[in-house]
Amino acid sequence: MAITKAKKQEIAERLNTILSDATTVTFVHFNGYAIADEHAMRNKLKEEGVSYYVAKKTLINRALDTQAVTGERPVFEGQLAIAYGADAVAPAREVQEFAKKSDGKLAIVGGIFEGTYRSASEMQEIASIPGMHQLRGMFVNVINSPVQGLVIALNQIAEKRS
Repeated sequence: MAITKAKKQEIAERLNTILSDATTVTFVHFNGYAIADEHAMRNKLKEEGVSYYVAKKTLINRALDTQAVTGERPVFEGQLAIAYGADAVAPAREVQEFAKKSDGKLAIVGGIFEGTYRSASEMQEIASIPGMHQLRGMFVNVINSPVQGLVIALNQIAEKRS
């Protein structure tokens, strides 16, 4: 079904707003992805503060042309969507989780991270960065480890003396 010129203009404006406001944008290729799976993915993404928007490649490319992004833009083939959010890592991480379960029907094809186009492999590396809660837990564990070792050593010394 053809899109009217007014609707294209509306979509282009929304894409420009999304691209200028988002901290990170992940380009997502999907083909044959079930509607139920996509609905579940959208709900999970929303819980994590990530939005998901599907648009025609030509409209996305036009919107990207207006942005001041450095690097080489990934090649877009097939159906394309963008996942974006204020968190720098969440869009790539959450999409990657669903891509692992999709049997090749969903894949990251690149993204924009820190104002630079990134390849699919770079975005997958970014997706492997743990979430903020996990990082805080790891930090607390690192800080706690020496203190815990000292307590165990002192406890063993006290047991030997008694």
